Amino acid sequence: MIISSKANPVIKEISKLNDKKFRKEKGAYIVEGIKPVNECIAAGCEIMRIVCVSELAENYSGATVVTHEVFESISSEKTPQGVLAIVKIPKNELIAPQNSCLLLDSLQDPGNLGTIIRTANAAGYEDVYLLNCTDPYSPKAVRASMSGIFFVNIRRGNEEEILPLLKGVPLICADMDGENVFEFTPPDNFCLCIGNEGNGISEGVAQSAEFKVKIPMRETCESLNAAVSAGIAMYQLKRNRS
Repeated sequence: MIISSKANPVIKEISKLNDKKFRKEKGAYIVEGIKPVNECIAAGCEIMRIVCVSELAENYSGATVVTHEVFESISSEKTPQGVLAIVKIPKNELIAPQNSCLLLDSLQDPGNLGTIIRTANAAGYEDVYLLNCTDPYSPKAVRASMSGIFFVNIRRGNEEEILPLLKGVPLICADMDGENVFEFTPPDNFCLCIGNEGNGISEGVAQSAEFKVKIPMRETCESLNAAVSAGIAMYQLKRNRS
């Protein structure tokens, strides 16, 4: 059976997952595209449903098959590839990190958030704590993570929940008043803190920080994108530690 109506209850439920409130209510998010869906399956994520067009049905056993028109109505891509997965949002407990980790403080751009998650996975930061950030499971953030979101532990909470977990773990804040990150030697385990795109680190996190580091720049450059800064700092801190 091929679903050909946009009014089909299954299609209407999937469409709602583009809304943060509904994602939270259903505990699910959308992964779209052939490569991301295949990597999601390979990563062992809990997949609730796969939806695809008929040409791809033989690749996904048990998939819900829809027409191209219906698929385009639920896709968030400009050029849909014809497959998406509905994936259960993992219930990662708020626990202390075992190794070096990230604390993302009030990031509001889903593209930045997803890119940082992507880089965290690449650089080996397994625990990513989100304090008052945009939704990491929005379609834009998931897309920007380039499957990184399947391989890191996203731990979300407020200041009162997260900061006590990081006691004993030195907090290193990215700050323009800090030490040159290329000359700074971090402790063996640490938590790198990246602040809001416009306002930087919040007061509570800044007060808990043991160190501050900066990325040196020419006078003609006022600042770097949050995701770019995070990527440079993530790799450089691990390099300086070894």
